[in-house]
Parts: sequence; C-alpha cells; structure tokens
Amino acid sequence: MHSDSILFSIFLIFSGAALLATVALYMRQAMLVAYLVLGAMLGPWGAGLVTDAQLIQDIARIGIIFLLFLLGLNLAPQKLFQLIKETTLVTLFGTLAFGGVASIVAWGFGFALADVVIVGVAASFSSTIIGLKLLPTTVLHHRHTGEVIISVLLLQDLIAIIAMLVIQGYGQGALPLADIARLFLALPALGVIAWLGHRYVVLKLFLKFDRIQEYVFLLTIGWCLGIAQLAEVMGLSYEIGAFVAGVAIATSPIALHIASSFKPLRDFFLVLFFFGLGAGFDLVAAADVVIPATVIAILLLIIKPVVFRFLLVKQAESNALAWETGVRLGQLSEFSLLIVFVARQNGLIALETLYLVQLATIITFIISAYWIVAKYPTPIALNDELRRD
Repeated sequence: MHSDSILFSIFLIFSGAALLATVALYMRQAMLVAYLVLGAMLGPWGAGLVTDAQLIQDIARIGIIFLLFLLGLNLAPQKLFQLIKETTLVTLFGTLAFGGVASIVAWGFGFALADVVIVGVAASFSSTIIGLKLLPTTVLHHRHTGEVIISVLLLQDLIAIIAMLVIQGYGQGALPLADIARLFLALPALGVIAWLGHRYVVLKLFLKFDRIQEYVFLLTIGWCLGIAQLAEVMGLSYEIGAFVAGVAIATSPIALHIASSFKPLRDFFLVLFFFGLGAGFDLVAAADVVIPATVIAILLLIIKPVVFRFLLVKQAESNALAWETGVRLGQLSEFSLLIVFVARQNGLIALETLYLVQLATIITFIISAYWIVAKYPTPIALNDELRRD
C-alpha cells in the first residue's frame, strides 16, 4: 500500500542508511558503500520496497548540484582560470588514455565497434561526487591538491557534455556542430550573467538582510538553483551552473557562513544519489558482463594514478600531489552512466554495453572509495589521524 509513496521511500532509505552506516562504521568501512548496498537491497531488483529508482536519482541529482555549489564558494574566479589553463593538457591527454584502455578491453571481449567507442568515451571521466565528497574542505581544498582535482573534474564535465551532444546528434543522423559551438559561447556568457547578478542584486540583498538567517538560506538556494536552471537552458548542465553560481559569490562576506550551513542539505541528497545508483542496477541481468566490467574497472584504477602522475609531473607538480590526484580520480563517473543511457536511447549500443559500464562504474566507486578513505585525509577516513572535515 505504501510502496509508491515518496514519504515511505524516504523513511526506508534513511532508516536503512542509518542502520547500515552504523554497521559500516563499526567495521571501519566506507559509508558510501553502505548506501550502494542498501539501494541494491531495497530497490526494484532486490526486495522491491522502493520501486521508483528514477525518481530517487532525479532527487539525488540536487545533491550533486549543492556539492558543486559549495566547492565553487571556496574558489576565487582568478584562481579557477589559472588552474584550468594549467590542467587542460593533463585532462585532454588523460581522457584519451583512459578511453583507449577501456576501448581495447571492450574490443578484446568481442563488442561491436559502436559499443567499443561508447565504452571508451564513458570510461574517460572521473566521478565528481567521489572525488569531491571525499575531499576535506578544511585541508585539501585550500591547498593545491584540491584545486587541481576540481579543475580537472570541471574540464572533464565539459568534455562529457560535448560527448553527449555528439552521441545524441549522431543517433539522429547529424552531428550537432551548431550546438557544440553554442556550448563554448554559453559558458563565458553564463559567467558574466552570474557575476552581474551577484554584484548588482544578490550581494546587496545579502548585506541588507544578513541578520535574517532564514532569508539568507532561501536566497542562497534560489540563487544556486536559478543559475543551475539557466545553465541547463543554455545547453550546459545543472552541475556546471551550480558551480558557476558558487564561484560568483565566493568573494561575498558571508560565503563561509553559507558553506557551513549548506553541508547537511548536501549530504541529505548525496545519500539519495548513492542509494539510487544501487537501486537502479540489475545485478542478475549484468551477470554476462562481469568479467569485462571487472577488467576495465581494475585496469583504470591502476592506470589512472600512473597516467596522472606522469602528466602532472610534466606540469611541474610534485610526485606526491600527482599520485594522490590520480588515486582520488581513479573511478568512472556519473557521466559514464549518462553517456551510455543516451547512447542506448538512440539505439547506438546493445543492452549488454549499458550493463557493462554500469557495473564497471559501481566497482570503481566501491574500490576507489576504500582506497581513498584508507590512505588519504577524508571526512570519513578509517584512520582517526586521516579524518578531516
């Protein structure tokens, strides 16, 4: 009777998450894995208690939006431009290398040419959520390591959006060159709009009503989601728009207050994201691609730190920073899931390819989370000495 109720679903998700997270912490395991397991247990392919996994994923996307907004709050525009300039070649060469490895594996397991290409594209990116969720805002974010990671992820997100435009256009019989050109114009235009909106509207309202915390909270949400929606209308993405909204008010006098007050809201939606990822995966149907998915996942987890170390050292970064960046970006991306979904919708790939990328993504999420939590400072580190907010 309650299976279709969003309230009942929220009850199951957060009660179950609290229970499994408690078990995970006692066992000194990563809580992100607990959320994935809970999704698989309660979702349509498990007990079937939460049936609308797509709704959960749509709601959970707000968590990604708030995550990028908060990161933008801590990064001044001048520093952002400098970092993107420094990491462009690293991102481009790394993307080609990772995509090439995954394509070779898919080809070796007998997948068709179109499937091989899509697998390569999907495997080229790293997870914004894993990379940034496990990045301490008080330690690494204000140091060069965190800034390099953020700039690489932003460039990858732009490449992923272009890839989805190309895939969708190819499925419809024509490459969307005009849309791609419009995309490159949209980003600087969005930045200008956000800067003007902050300087002449939002900042004045913040300064006038900063004592009313409820109003500041509402204005911040409206600003974040408004710029995110504008970015989507302009052909970018909600996530990029949210980041631009955060960068635009990074110099605001109350930016630090906003960042601290938004963390619980961000975490609420990120729990939903990982639950939705687990709930939307059919492990039985993916049984035929377990071996190639595992091979791709393990190879990328090994190769990404090596490639990032090589490329970043060439950019005069230290060995330690370069290796840590590679480890933190060793997984596949939520964009990997979107790319194969778009390709499947347009009839470009087989259903097995969709499951292949989904399974490889989940494997890298789990292993990468364990690796990062065990070795580097994170908000949920297994070692008390590494636990940093």
